[in-house]
Amino acid sequence: MTAKTPVEARCDHCAQTRPLFLYEPDCGLHLGATGFTCPWCSIEKQPLLCARCWSERKGREDADPQLAAEADAMQKICDANARADARREALKAACDGIADATQQAEGGAR
Repeated sequence: MTAKTPVEARCDHCAQTRPLFLYEPDCGLHLGATGFTCPWCSIEKQPLLCARCWSERKGREDADPQLAAEADAMQKICDANARADARREALKAACDGIADATQQAEGGAR
């Protein structure tokens, strides 16, 4: 694994020339149909921020109660989906077991 070399440029927030890193979203909240999108991904043009400015901005967003409520709602949705998937898999396994037992019983009765 190779580390990315930061680009030396002017920070869009503090206007100082520092090593900058491009933000690459990995939040997983890109579900347009649900209306959930993280604040970073909803920005049309991502700002170039130095590590200090990025950390400050991220800290403000992490402390935002509305974002925390949205994250809780999204977690509940994900948990409910996981439970539904587990129920479907269990039901499928039970149905497959019944089908196998029925086939074996029909095959042995002939």
